[in-house]
Amino acid sequence: MAEAAESSGDPGTTSPRPLFAGLSDISISQDIPVEGEITIPMRSHIREFDSSTLNESVQNTIMRDLKAVGKKFMHVLYPRKSNTLLRDWDLWGPLILCVTLALMLQRSSIDSEKDGGPQFAEVFVIVWFGAVTITLNSKLLGGNISFFQSLCVLGYCILPLTVAMLVCRLVLLAEPGPINFVVRFFVVIVMFAWSIVASTAFLADSQPPNRKALAIYPVFLFYFVISWMILTFTPQ
Repeated sequence: MAEAAESSGDPGTTSPRPLFAGLSDISISQDIPVEGEITIPMRSHIREFDSSTLNESVQNTIMRDLKAVGKKFMHVLYPRKSNTLLRDWDLWGPLILCVTLALMLQRSSIDSEKDGGPQFAEVFVIVWFGAVTITLNSKLLGGNISFFQSLCVLGYCILPLTVAMLVCRLVLLAEPGPINFVVRFFVVIVMFAWSIVASTAFLADSQPPNRKALAIYPVFLFYFVISWMILTFTPQ
Protein backbone atom coordinates (compact mmCIF):
# COMPACT_ATOMS: atom_id res chain seq x y z
CA MET A 1 0.00 0.00 0.00
CA ALA A 2 2.82 2.41 0.82
CA GLU A 3 4.49 1.67 -2.48
CA ALA A 4 1.24 2.22 -4.29
CA ALA A 5 0.72 5.51 -2.50
CA GLU A 6 4.16 6.70 -3.47
CA SER A 7 3.65 5.71 -7.07
CA SER A 8 0.29 7.46 -7.21
CA GLY A 9 1.59 10.65 -5.63
CA ASP A 10 1.95 14.08 -7.16
CA PRO A 11 3.03 13.78 -10.77
CA GLY A 12 5.21 16.86 -10.31
CA THR A 13 7.52 15.12 -7.90
CA THR A 14 10.26 12.94 -9.42
CA SER A 15 12.33 10.34 -7.70
CA PRO A 16 16.11 10.99 -7.53
CA ARG A 17 18.12 9.41 -10.32
CA PRO A 18 20.95 7.05 -9.52
CA LEU A 19 24.47 8.58 -9.44
CA PHE A 20 25.87 6.65 -12.40
CA ALA A 21 22.68 6.54 -14.41
CA GLY A 22 23.24 6.81 -18.10
CA LEU A 23 26.76 5.42 -18.20
CA SER A 24 25.47 2.20 -19.65
CA ASP A 25 24.18 4.15 -22.66
CA ILE A 26 27.69 5.38 -23.59
CA SER A 27 29.30 3.32 -26.28
CA ILE A 28 32.91 3.56 -27.38
CA SER A 29 33.47 3.73 -31.09
CA GLN A 30 35.76 1.17 -32.61
CA ASP A 31 37.64 3.90 -34.51
CA ILE A 32 38.96 5.61 -31.38
CA PRO A 33 42.04 3.88 -29.93
CA VAL A 34 41.75 3.54 -26.19
CA GLU A 35 45.00 1.80 -25.45
CA GLY A 36 48.36 3.52 -25.18
CA GLU A 37 51.59 3.75 -23.24
CA ILE A 38 52.21 6.10 -20.35
CA THR A 39 55.87 7.12 -20.29
CA ILE A 40 57.78 9.74 -18.32
CA PRO A 41 59.78 12.15 -20.56
CA MET A 42 63.25 11.49 -19.17
CA ARG A 43 65.12 13.07 -22.08
CA SER A 44 64.69 16.60 -20.71
CA HIS A 45 65.97 15.46 -17.32
CA ILE A 46 68.97 13.82 -18.96
CA ARG A 47 69.79 17.01 -20.86
CA GLU A 48 69.58 19.06 -17.67
CA PHE A 49 71.87 16.58 -15.96
CA ASP A 50 74.35 16.67 -18.83
CA SER A 51 74.40 20.48 -18.93
CA SER A 52 75.05 20.74 -15.21
CA THR A 53 78.60 21.79 -14.27
CA LEU A 54 78.48 20.40 -10.75
CA ASN A 55 79.63 16.93 -11.76
CA GLU A 56 82.29 17.85 -14.31
CA SER A 57 85.97 17.54 -13.58
CA VAL A 58 88.27 20.45 -12.81
CA GLN A 59 90.06 19.94 -16.13
CA ASN A 60 86.81 20.20 -18.10
CA THR A 61 85.85 23.34 -16.19
CA ILE A 62 89.21 25.00 -16.92
CA MET A 63 89.11 24.03 -20.59
CA ARG A 64 85.55 25.31 -20.93
CA ASP A 65 86.50 28.66 -19.39
CA LEU A 66 89.60 28.93 -21.58
CA LYS A 67 87.56 28.27 -24.70
CA ALA A 68 85.07 30.95 -23.65
CA VAL A 69 87.90 33.45 -23.11
CA GLY A 70 89.41 32.54 -26.49
CA LYS A 71 86.08 33.11 -28.25
CA LYS A 72 85.80 36.56 -26.69
CA PHE A 73 89.34 37.37 -27.83
CA MET A 74 88.32 36.45 -31.37
CA HIS A 75 85.31 38.75 -31.14
CA VAL A 76 87.63 41.61 -30.18
CA LEU A 77 90.16 40.84 -32.92
CA TYR A 78 87.30 40.76 -35.44
CA PRO A 79 84.97 43.51 -34.19
CA ARG A 80 81.35 43.02 -35.11
CA LYS A 81 78.03 43.57 -33.46
CA SER A 82 77.50 40.60 -31.22
CA ASN A 83 75.99 39.90 -27.83
CA THR A 84 78.53 37.25 -26.87
CA LEU A 85 80.58 39.55 -24.65
CA LEU A 86 77.44 40.98 -23.10
CA ARG A 87 75.57 37.73 -22.59
CA ASP A 88 78.40 35.50 -21.33
CA TRP A 89 80.49 38.08 -19.52
CA ASP A 90 83.48 37.23 -17.36
CA LEU A 91 86.47 39.06 -15.89
CA TRP A 92 89.15 36.42 -16.49
CA GLY A 93 90.20 37.88 -19.82
CA PRO A 94 90.43 41.48 -18.55
CA LEU A 95 92.43 40.33 -15.55
CA ILE A 96 94.90 38.41 -17.73
CA LEU A 97 95.31 41.35 -20.12
CA CYS A 98 95.72 43.86 -17.30
CA VAL A 99 98.40 41.81 -15.54
CA THR A 100 100.21 41.12 -18.83
CA LEU A 101 100.19 44.78 -19.80
CA ALA A 102 101.37 45.87 -16.36
CA LEU A 103 104.24 43.36 -16.40
CA MET A 104 105.39 44.47 -19.84
CA LEU A 105 105.32 48.12 -18.76
CA GLN A 106 107.72 47.45 -15.92
CA ARG A 107 111.17 48.93 -16.28
CA SER A 108 114.22 46.77 -15.92
CA SER A 109 116.10 49.20 -13.68
CA ILE A 110 117.50 47.70 -10.49
CA ASP A 111 117.49 51.01 -8.68
CA SER A 112 115.48 50.84 -5.48
CA GLU A 113 113.60 54.00 -6.43
CA LYS A 114 112.79 52.72 -9.94
CA ASP A 115 112.31 49.03 -9.45
CA GLY A 116 109.15 48.84 -11.57
CA GLY A 117 106.78 48.28 -8.64
CA PRO A 118 104.93 51.59 -8.93
CA GLN A 119 104.55 51.08 -12.68
CA PHE A 120 102.71 47.80 -12.12
CA ALA A 121 100.39 49.36 -9.53
CA GLU A 122 99.88 52.41 -11.71
CA VAL A 123 98.78 50.40 -14.73
CA PHE A 124 96.57 48.16 -12.62
CA VAL A 125 94.83 51.10 -10.96
CA ILE A 126 94.43 53.09 -14.19
CA VAL A 127 92.86 50.17 -16.04
CA TRP A 128 90.36 49.16 -13.39
CA PHE A 129 89.58 52.63 -12.06
CA GLY A 130 89.11 53.90 -15.62
CA ALA A 131 86.84 50.99 -16.53
CA VAL A 132 84.72 51.49 -13.39
CA THR A 133 84.45 55.24 -14.09
CA ILE A 134 83.34 54.66 -17.68
CA THR A 135 80.79 52.10 -16.49
CA LEU A 136 79.31 54.48 -13.94
CA ASN A 137 79.17 57.21 -16.57
CA SER A 138 77.33 54.84 -18.90
CA LYS A 139 74.79 53.96 -16.23
CA LEU A 140 74.22 57.63 -15.34
CA LEU A 141 73.57 58.41 -19.01
CA GLY A 142 70.80 55.83 -19.06
CA GLY A 143 72.60 52.89 -20.64
CA ASN A 144 70.88 49.51 -20.57
CA ILE A 145 74.05 47.54 -19.90
CA SER A 146 74.96 46.04 -16.56
CA PHE A 147 78.00 46.99 -14.51
CA PHE A 148 79.99 43.81 -15.07
CA GLN A 149 79.06 43.60 -18.76
CA SER A 150 80.65 47.00 -19.32
CA LEU A 151 83.78 45.99 -17.37
CA CYS A 152 84.01 42.83 -19.45
CA VAL A 153 83.83 44.69 -22.77
CA LEU A 154 86.28 47.43 -21.75
CA GLY A 155 88.72 44.87 -20.36
CA TYR A 156 88.66 42.56 -23.36
CA CYS A 157 89.11 45.48 -25.76
CA ILE A 158 92.53 46.16 -24.20
CA LEU A 159 93.76 43.18 -26.23
CA PRO A 160 94.90 45.27 -29.27
CA LEU A 161 96.86 47.60 -26.99
CA THR A 162 98.46 44.61 -25.27
CA VAL A 163 99.56 43.37 -28.68
CA ALA A 164 100.90 46.86 -29.42
CA MET A 165 102.91 46.77 -26.20
CA LEU A 166 104.39 43.42 -27.17
CA VAL A 167 105.40 44.74 -30.60
CA CYS A 168 106.91 47.86 -29.03
CA ARG A 169 108.97 45.75 -26.65
CA LEU A 170 110.36 43.82 -29.59
CA VAL A 171 111.08 47.02 -31.54
CA LEU A 172 112.87 48.52 -28.54
CA LEU A 173 115.36 45.67 -28.65
CA ALA A 174 116.89 47.36 -31.70
CA GLU A 175 118.93 50.53 -31.54
CA PRO A 176 116.86 53.65 -30.74
CA GLY A 177 116.30 56.11 -33.55
CA PRO A 178 113.63 57.96 -35.53
CA ILE A 179 112.63 54.84 -37.45
CA ASN A 180 112.18 53.02 -34.18
CA PHE A 181 109.82 55.69 -32.89
CA VAL A 182 107.87 55.88 -36.17
CA VAL A 183 107.25 52.14 -36.13
CA ARG A 184 106.08 52.21 -32.51
CA PHE A 185 103.90 55.26 -33.15
CA PHE A 186 102.22 53.62 -36.15
CA VAL A 187 101.57 50.38 -34.25
CA VAL A 188 100.14 52.18 -31.21
CA ILE A 189 97.87 54.38 -33.35
CA VAL A 190 96.48 51.41 -35.26
CA MET A 191 95.85 49.38 -32.11
CA PHE A 192 94.34 52.39 -30.36
CA ALA A 193 91.83 52.79 -33.19
CA TRP A 194 91.19 49.04 -33.09
CA SER A 195 90.31 49.19 -29.38
CA ILE A 196 87.97 52.12 -29.95
CA VAL A 197 86.16 50.39 -32.81
CA ALA A 198 85.90 47.09 -30.91
CA SER A 199 84.53 48.67 -27.74
CA THR A 200 82.02 50.92 -29.50
CA ALA A 201 80.75 47.97 -31.54
CA PHE A 202 79.52 46.42 -28.28
CA LEU A 203 78.70 49.50 -26.20
CA ALA A 204 77.23 51.95 -28.71
CA ASP A 205 73.83 50.27 -28.99
CA SER A 206 73.42 50.16 -25.21
CA GLN A 207 73.26 53.97 -24.96
CA PRO A 208 70.41 56.36 -25.81
CA PRO A 209 70.78 57.73 -29.36
CA ASN A 210 71.18 61.32 -28.20
CA ARG A 211 73.88 60.47 -25.63
CA LYS A 212 76.20 58.15 -27.54
CA ALA A 213 78.88 60.83 -27.91
CA LEU A 214 78.91 61.45 -24.16
CA ALA A 215 79.34 57.73 -23.55
CA ILE A 216 82.06 57.17 -26.16
CA TYR A 217 84.20 60.18 -25.22
CA PRO A 218 85.38 58.68 -21.87
CA VAL A 219 86.17 55.44 -23.70
CA PHE A 220 88.37 57.43 -26.07
CA LEU A 221 90.23 59.01 -23.13
CA PHE A 222 90.59 55.65 -21.39
CA TYR A 223 92.34 53.96 -24.29
CA PHE A 224 94.28 57.14 -25.11
CA VAL A 225 95.91 57.14 -21.66
CA ILE A 226 96.90 53.48 -22.03
CA SER A 227 98.25 54.14 -25.54
CA TRP A 228 100.29 57.09 -24.28
CA MET A 229 101.83 54.92 -21.56
CA ILE A 230 102.79 52.34 -24.19
CA LEU A 231 104.22 54.89 -26.62
CA THR A 232 106.32 56.71 -24.00
CA PHE A 233 107.61 53.53 -22.40
CA THR A 234 111.37 53.09 -22.23
CA PRO A 235 113.00 49.94 -20.83
CA GLN A 236 115.60 51.90 -18.83
